[in-house]
Amino acid sequence: MRERILQIIEKNSKVGIDEIAIRLGENEIDVANEIKAMEEEGVICGYHTLIDWEKTNIEKVSALIEVTVTPQRGQGFDSIAERIYNYPEVNAVYLISGGYDLLVMLDGKSLKQVASFVSDKLSTLDSVLSTATHFVLKRYKDHGTIIEQNDDREKIMP
Repeated sequence: MRERILQIIEKNSKVGIDEIAIRLGENEIDVANEIKAMEEEGVICGYHTLIDWEKTNIEKVSALIEVTVTPQRGQGFDSIAERIYNYPEVNAVYLISGGYDLLVMLDGKSLKQVASFVSDKLSTLDSVLSTATHFVLKRYKDHGTIIEQNDDREKIMP
């Protein structure tokens, strides 16, 4: 039951316990208890809303920053990752394979604000060796959700 609940709420965190119970053919109380247990265990870490900021009057710039760091003895990448994710501008930090060590995702009000974050905060950290900033120009799909689909366009099959 646990895996099926997670699959449902990963697609839509607003779905009600009653609907989950119906889909799974389970008792609502059992579903509610399982969700509560997963929250307490840290399996479910939070609930988020996916927003198309381009349809608002709010100016927002998103960036993906590749970061090369020197791992610290006894702590590896964890210590520097923690320092980075504690900045309020930072939305996500991932340890990645390839030419860089960390992928940092953040939002700002302008390109200049993001650039200032990188030069004034991120690049000045002792363990950071190099960064490469990529600005998000358009989102097509995010967290499994297609942001905007033009019905006039010919459908492309995967």
